[in-house]
Amino acid sequence: MKKRRLAKNHIIKNKTVRTILSALAVAFFGFILLNLTFLFDFFYQSLVRGFVSLFIPLNPNADLMHISFVLIIGLISWFVFKSKLKTIYKAIYMTVPLAVVFATIGMFLYPWPIASYSLGIFFAFCVLYYLYRTKQPWVYYYTLILMSFAMLLVALLGVEI
Repeated sequence: MKKRRLAKNHIIKNKTVRTILSALAVAFFGFILLNLTFLFDFFYQSLVRGFVSLFIPLNPNADLMHISFVLIIGLISWFVFKSKLKTIYKAIYMTVPLAVVFATIGMFLYPWPIASYSLGIFFAFCVLYYLYRTKQPWVYYYTLILMSFAMLLVALLGVEI
């Protein structure tokens, strides 16, 4: 029994296994977190629309609603990245602000695909440069690449969020 436990601990302590498990965790839990984020966006916008409709008969501007949601995600992100959470948890969470920014770029520049892709690529390179300059762990680079390609596929396949 003790040998089996030692072998199991040895596998988990193996750097390659930890790297693979970290990459899978970012992809799996990041996907779950993205779904929760889009549900949060739906509830946020429903709540704001309901509250505003009590005072104004018109619906609030959808662009303004989305910008306010981006600001909320930005504020939450600031607290998450300043916290003492482990790097893997921050990398998993990083899927949220990246997806929100990429989706926002796509939504606002939808009529101009070249501008949308160009600004998305520019944003990705800015984040990449920041990660490089601040010497962040590899898992942040992985998250950026994963989300960049995922959101590029969303844009190319015409998926509506």
